Amino acid sequence: MASLSGLASALESYRGRDRLIRVLGYCCQLVGGVLVEQCPTRSEVGTRLLVVSTQLSHCRTILRLFDDLSMFVYTKQYGLGAQEEDAFVRWVSVLGNLADQLYYPCEHVAWAADARVLHVDSSRWWTLSTALWALSLLLGVARSLWMLLKLRQRLRSPTAPFTSPLPRGKRRAMEAQMQSEALSLLSNLADLANAVHWLPRGVLWAGRFPPWLVGLMGTISSILSMYQAARAGGQAEATTP
Repeated sequence: MASLSGLASALESYRGRDRLIRVLGYCCQLVGGVLVEQCPTRSEVGTRLLVVSTQLSHCRTILRLFDDLSMFVYTKQYGLGAQEEDAFVRWVSVLGNLADQLYYPCEHVAWAADARVLHVDSSRWWTLSTALWALSLLLGVARSLWMLLKLRQRLRSPTAPFTSPLPRGKRRAMEAQMQSEALSLLSNLADLANAVHWLPRGVLWAGRFPPWLVGLMGTISSILSMYQAARAGGQAEATTP
């Protein structure tokens, strides 16, 4: 009953619904792709699952039509990252926010072109939006790698003479942050693999993934994202008096 209550609570929020739609869409693509490729007797079921996956993806695209304002508010609040102590983290985050901010209008134009609301070539706008998404993911990978390196150095650096070691609470907090950064790194790498696949042919492995592999990468990323969200929610509840 508690799990159902938690699921219902998560689905009340936009982000919670989006995570569920995302994981369902990629799971359908994974299972559907496997059935179509490996099980000829069940290819019809696989094809139907791939159709469901496509429709769920379209659903998320339409819902993102309303994400520009929230992204703008976040980008404005972050600004030039004056609150960040590390200059590399600051500028990588600023560039990532810029890429995310530009991604939304490009995707909106591509969607409007496919829906024949605008008379433009949708493929160019889809390519541009995918490239911006890939850039954002690549910057996220760089940020996570840098943070993991810095945190590892701080945890493993020998204690200087006449100085006390790190308090246990601070050490645990740093270890938890390392776990979070590692999960973000894996999630971004899985999404980056798909982003490159959706770029025009000739760019690395673009266009070479079978549907089941796209579904696998997306499912891994989605599950990691859901786990991080649940973990963050649990930590927030634990610290609430």
